[in-house]
Amino acid sequence: MDLDLRKLRYFTAVAQHEHFGRAAAQLHIAQPVLSRQIRALEHELGCALLVRTTRSVRLTPAGRQLHEDAPGVLAAARAATRRVHGAARADRLVVGFAPGLSVSPAVRAFARTHPDIEVELLHLNWYEKGEALRDGRADVGFLRHPFDAAGLRTVAVGSEPKVVCMPTTHPLASRRRLTLAALDGETILDFHARRTATVEEKLELVAAGRGIALLPRSVARSYSRPDLAHRPVTDVPPAEICLAVLEGRRDGHVDDFLTTAVHALSEHRA
Repeated sequence: MDLDLRKLRYFTAVAQHEHFGRAAAQLHIAQPVLSRQIRALEHELGCALLVRTTRSVRLTPAGRQLHEDAPGVLAAARAATRRVHGAARADRLVVGFAPGLSVSPAVRAFARTHPDIEVELLHLNWYEKGEALRDGRADVGFLRHPFDAAGLRTVAVGSEPKVVCMPTTHPLASRRRLTLAALDGETILDFHARRTATVEEKLELVAAGRGIALLPRSVARSYSRPDLAHRPVTDVPPAEICLAVLEGRRDGHVDDFLTTAVHALSEHRA
């Protein structure tokens, strides 16, 4: 059978923390999702990897062996994938971007000084932002925290406020701005409450009355629809925005893009 690298990475986080909740927080996925993935890995391997208690988990002998082997397997897979992608695009640069963020000012500025480098854009779902850089699908990421930044170098380029999205018929939609206290008792659709694969899926649940959602302002504006309202929440910390590349990567055109993008995106957001 083939070893699923994503499940292996999830297992490594659980083994490191010896706790599903802390591992899920590090990976930015819901705890039930993580638990199902680990059980699926055990089923695929045909043996138990963890002994679960109400407070923590501990490794079985098979789990200890897999934990010892996992770093080498993951590192080798990442290195091979990066080499393949690198060989396929010597004169190309793939820039991944999170929902709602516009990287076009940086792409235009870079094209003026590097017309020989073809820039491709890759839309990233919320759960794969850091992973796309680690597995080589993207050379540079224009991302929004939080995400799993293990093995990545990040450069801050700004922040943006968060808004609450709700149906236009919701009683709170009549207010111009809100505080967290006003949201007490509301079902907030986050990765703890319900994992959604896309922004569109989350907003469809909001429109259907299944809850409300706290989103970065740019996401709410990009996915504007007539049956939803979004209002600023004055006491929620803003979402930090950054550029990210793989740690240790120093390719000439990657560094040049970073330098250009930091200036272009900071200026654009200002």
